[in-house]
Amino acid sequence: MTDTVAGALSSVTAESFRSAMACHAAGVAVVTTRDAAGRPWGLTVTSFSSVSLEPPLVLTCVAHRAGGYEAFAACTGFAVSLLDEVQQEIAQRFARSGGEKFSPQDSDDDSMCSPVVDGALCQLECRVHARYPAGDHLLLVGRVTQLRYRQGAPLVHHQRAFHTLRDRF
Repeated sequence: MTDTVAGALSSVTAESFRSAMACHAAGVAVVTTRDAAGRPWGLTVTSFSSVSLEPPLVLTCVAHRAGGYEAFAACTGFAVSLLDEVQQEIAQRFARSGGEKFSPQDSDDDSMCSPVVDGALCQLECRVHARYPAGDHLLLVGRVTQLRYRQGAPLVHHQRAFHTLRDRF
């Protein structure tokens, strides 16, 4: 199997595949859960999609090497916060390996089982519907049980950088 890099065919390597996928602009989300001890875990993702309207299902992917992977692999529920264009700092914080991701300013909305990001365009509470192993990731499918959303402009990731829809790629 081959791919096209700068007009030339090359074999598919992890780096060439990553570069090819950087061509895809995607919305940025923070996915959160709690482990069995109640400790919050979260990560920034661009691998998020709606799957079904009936029932309302969404899908996200969690890398095996991600901090909190074990919590997501065992959780019964999780939340997805689709970020506003002004929330780049939050996206960067949850994308980092290690360190404290949750700050005192972050919401811990009691109406949601998992923490959500205050000010996000959309907050989805999900019960785990299914899990599927997929290479070096876990596909996590959730049934949306609660949601909250508002109008606004999303934070977008393209070519390994954050952008707004006002930016030119």
